[in-house]
Amino acid sequence: MRALIVDDSRFVRSFLRGLLERRGMECEEAGDGQAALDRIRSSESFDLALVDWNMPVMNGLELVEQVRAEGYRDIKVLMVTTEAEDDYIVRALDAGVDEYLMKPFDDAALGDKLAMMGVEIAAS
Repeated sequence: MRALIVDDSRFVRSFLRGLLERRGMECEEAGDGQAALDRIRSSESFDLALVDWNMPVMNGLELVEQVRAEGYRDIKVLMVTTEAEDDYIVRALDAGVDEYLMKPFDDAALGDKLAMMGVEIAAS
């Protein structure tokens, strides 16, 4: 399985990469939504995208809306963000996000969300 980790924080990208690679997932990274969209358009397909909401250039919601508008329906999207208000969650789900994970989180919480999304990966 291939995952794209999209977050402007190098620390968060590294943290998520470590958790996913321990589960046997191949990971790539992008520091903003536009870089992620460029990678999705020009790369082999991704099975999963973990997307932060607040980023420069193109935010996570704009990225998800564009990815879905361009027909990338097979990519499971997990919004990983500090935005906890119900309005954000509703907007993300309406845009095409499959699940929503609030920061801070741990390996167990990530595993639970991946399982809810039907993402089949080895336990860490």
